[in-house]
Amino acid sequence: MESKTDPGSISLLLVEDEQLTLDLLVTIIMRKYPALGLFSALNGVDGLNLFQTHRHDIVITDFNMPEMNGDQLADSIYALKPDTKFIVLTGDSGNLIRQNSAGKGLYRLIMKPVVFQDLFAAIDECLHELKKPF
Repeated sequence: MESKTDPGSISLLLVEDEQLTLDLLVTIIMRKYPALGLFSALNGVDGLNLFQTHRHDIVITDFNMPEMNGDQLADSIYALKPDTKFIVLTGDSGNLIRQNSAGKGLYRLIMKPVVFQDLFAAIDECLHELKKPF
């Protein structure tokens, strides 16, 4: 899935294996950030394929997914573009994720159920760090 985007816009990849959650997040993010180039995938493998084509600035991913989890996806993406900003969504306690992701540039951890103000704050911080005001 791909949103309307222009060549100068910031690109965000959203990877979530639950279709309803993915649809909700796409809708909410597009309403809050209408100029953002938003791409989405239902699993890590499809997400990595999209990333290889578009080299997104920000990746929001679920951690626990079949085929390729969020940690494996992050490893693969950082090998391609180490300055990618990551926001990880999870329903787990987070301790294991923080340990696994330490040193890989994990930007922000958001616990599920997602509090949208927290997600927006994480996206805003990524945008600020990218020095691309929105």
